[in-house]
Amino acid sequence: MSEEISVQAPLSIEVVYGTPTRQEIISCSVEPNTTLEQAILASGIVEEFPEIDLAVNNVGIWNRVAKLTDKVKDLDRIEIYRPLLADPKEVRKRRAEKAKEEGRANKITGGRVDPRRGKTGET
Repeated sequence: MSEEISVQAPLSIEVVYGTPTRQEIISCSVEPNTTLEQAILASGIVEEFPEIDLAVNNVGIWNRVAKLTDKVKDLDRIEIYRPLLADPKEVRKRRAEKAKEEGRANKITGGRVDPRRGKTGET
């Protein structure tokens, strides 16, 4: 009896990472059953950007957060996300407070000032 050996073709993937000043997209091939972590390391992007720490940075596939242990599929785009510098809720809150102080927002409701009303809020 002859045994058939199935040889699977390598998977084509992209590994991407961006900073405020630079974006890098690395295309590479990996073997089937490769994990995200293995694919990222094989791409060489960690050497290109030494600030990447896979224990800290979240990763994803096509804008969806994924685990380093997930397996890659053909044509996957693996993304390495930078940590947030500020909490988005706090940034919005500070921006709203500044708008109130500058008169661009209603001091009571926080909504936009109606230009048809007088400065005192009267019609």
